[in-house]
Parts: sequence; C-alpha cells; structure tokens
Amino acid sequence: MAAHQSTKVLYGLYNDEEDLKQAVKVANAGHLDIMDVFTPFPVHGLDPILGLKESRLHYLGFIYGAIGALFGFGIMSWVFTMDWPLMIGGKPYWAVPAFIPITFELTVLFSAWGMTLTFYTICGLWPGVKAQTLDNRITDDKFCIAFDVTDGADDTALKNFFSRTGAAEVNIKTL
Repeated sequence: MAAHQSTKVLYGLYNDEEDLKQAVKVANAGHLDIMDVFTPFPVHGLDPILGLKESRLHYLGFIYGAIGALFGFGIMSWVFTMDWPLMIGGKPYWAVPAFIPITFELTVLFSAWGMTLTFYTICGLWPGVKAQTLDNRITDDKFCIAFDVTDGADDTALKNFFSRTGAAEVNIKTL
C-alpha cells in the first residue's frame, strides 16, 4: 500500500470573476497547466475557456431511471398476475394504467439515488472524508486558480503570471 503523497499547490486569489476569466485565457495562451479553478458560485462562460466537456452523468441518470421503471413495472406485473392475483373492482389482473404512477416514482427514485451515488463515487465525497481546501475565502468571495508545483515547476514564472493577471494574493499550500 503506497503512502499518501502530499501535493504542493501554488494558487492565486482574484477579487472578480471577470479577472479570473481573463487570467484563465492568459494561462491557456501561455500553455500553463492549470490544476483547478475554484469559485464561490458558478461563473458562466468559464467551462469553455477551461476546455471542460459536458458531464455524461445524465446518460447514467437515464440508465438508472430505465432500470427503476423496469423494476417497478416488472415487480407489479409479476405480483398482480402470478404471485397474488386479485380481482379488484372488476379490473383485469394486469391493469397497466394503474401501474403508471408507481412506475414513474420508481423511475425518479432510482435515477436520483443512482446519480447521487455515482457523483459521490467520482468526487470522493463519502462520510468521514476530510475536505481539503486551499483557502476558506474561496467558498465566500474569492476566485482561485491553482497550479500543481509538486514536481518542481517554475514558481517564479507562475508568480509572475499571477502578478501580470491582477491576482490579489498568491500563496503556496501543501495538501
């Protein structure tokens, strides 16, 4: 079992989201390898600048929902036709319109739980996991660009980048 390797992160804090977007553009033009960008709220237009693709989580949501619909419809079909057939108010044993509300609810339930568990798994957000934050102000009012400098990246060039792009503060932290 490998020991946990610490990561040395150089990050700059910005006061405005427009300054952050311009800094990301400058970093892309300078072929700098951005580790991550942190913002206190969604910044519209940042994803395409960073080159992030659309999440594929909604495909899994459809699959989980389809499994839920098949599960609910299949269980009700089996129970009301094979296991415990009851004549209720003259309806047939296999009363499909009566199955629709429960099938819909199980579709939503399976989709929601499946996407939540998938998201938690991908992001490592399980109970007992200690959150590692670079700076507490990132969740309040600051915008951050972080660079991984663990393997001896040029700190002075990155610090010059932050000073050119108007970073209010530049810090180094080991996670």
